[in-house]
Amino acid sequence: MSRRRSPFGRQQSLLSRYLLIIVAALLFIPVGIPLTFAGYSLFNLQTVEKPPEEYKLYSNIGALEEQWHQEALELSGQTPAAVDRRLEELSGSYPMASIFWVDGQGRTRMIHTPEDPQLQEQLGIDRIPPQWSAPEAIAFMKEAARQDPLAIVAFVGDRADAGEGFLVMQIPEKITEAYRFQSLGSWYIFMLLAFFALFVAVSWLFFTGIRKRLLRLQTAMSFPGGEGLPEPIAPGKGDEIGRLEEAFNRMVAELSVSRRREAEEEGLRKRLVADLSHDLRTPLTVIRSHLHVLGKEGLSRRGQESIQLMDERIESLSGLIDNLLSYNLLSSGRVTLNPERKDVLRIVRESAAAWYPLWEKEGFEVDISLEGEPLYWIVDESWFRRILDNLFQNIVRHARSGRYVGIDIVVREEGQAIVISDRGRGMDSSPGSAGAGLGLSIVDLLLKRMELVSETDSSAQGTTVTILQLPERNLNKI
Repeated sequence: MSRRRSPFGRQQSLLSRYLLIIVAALLFIPVGIPLTFAGYSLFNLQTVEKPPEEYKLYSNIGALEEQWHQEALELSGQTPAAVDRRLEELSGSYPMASIFWVDGQGRTRMIHTPEDPQLQEQLGIDRIPPQWSAPEAIAFMKEAARQDPLAIVAFVGDRADAGEGFLVMQIPEKITEAYRFQSLGSWYIFMLLAFFALFVAVSWLFFTGIRKRLLRLQTAMSFPGGEGLPEPIAPGKGDEIGRLEEAFNRMVAELSVSRRREAEEEGLRKRLVADLSHDLRTPLTVIRSHLHVLGKEGLSRRGQESIQLMDERIESLSGLIDNLLSYNLLSSGRVTLNPERKDVLRIVRESAAAWYPLWEKEGFEVDISLEGEPLYWIVDESWFRRILDNLFQNIVRHARSGRYVGIDIVVREEGQAIVISDRGRGMDSSPGSAGAGLGLSIVDLLLKRMELVSETDSSAQGTTVTILQLPERNLNKI
């Protein structure tokens, strides 16, 4: 399966994409601020109304200040009349500005004002004192610093200690406003908030996409399909999660192939067991019938013992075949159980009564304590009897050395339980314990089908099997 690659030829990676987001955030200050300036300037050029042509003389305040200081330097040592003439010439060049000067004695000289009354009002010509005091000069300088209105001040001789007074050019606010950009404060706050929102949105989309893909993968793992296996998912991007999805799909495909192979092998094994079970029954029946005929002949005691031993072994083999066939049917699900509400104490008593003669013949000590009220469980009676028969048969065959059978009813936290015990040498040490495995496997299968729970405790002092039903299925209280 091909994977998508990035424009640079490398496979897409979650790490590289998130690093790209971080780098974009870090580059905001060195790159974003100049771009903001440029965008703001372009915005002003496109949206702000172009000033009138006559305002152009006053557009470059820096150049005006430089020129005004140069004029003040050149007028150093000149007579008041010469200063008046020069200012008159400058007023003709800048008709929309107010030009005057204050001599060394603090007297206002040569005020040139624009003809427009509105501009005169903005410049505050009527507030210019004829004789300047120190406080008035300081207040005027403060207003000039606040640009209310804009005033360009230069000392004659371009030195404050020259003592020759100072020159003033006032530019109306109407003109300065035409060339003044709007405040950058609100613009930058908006840009910062917009970038922060963009960064949060991109990060949120990035991690939401990752979470959504992981949840999809988790859902596919958690909910199996029809065969009990997870369903494959459509592969996504070629990043780490995409490769994980591909690995998951490969795992599902391999499990599906393995499950089919296992089912085929299991079916073959079950058919083989069923065929062998049926094929072995006929010759065993014939052999037993001939042994029965042979036993009626006049044989020695030793011959009779051999015939009896062979008959027991054939009977044991027949039981093993029955167990094998039963296990095959149960494991393949071809046996239908009919669970009903039954008194299991009654069933245990009847089964124990059926086995009692054999136990007595074999010399077993039988300890049965099944007194009390009926104990109702949901079981299939015939198969529950099969469970008891298999357990009792194991005691006779594999715990003969203990010569003891105990059947009791005990009360546990989960409810009442049936306990079957012996005093043999344990499952691991008793002779022929391997043959008991099939019978116990049938017991386990039947208990599981009836939703019963068993606990086995086996040691050299004996084996105890406890059978109980979980509280949610225990109907003894109904």
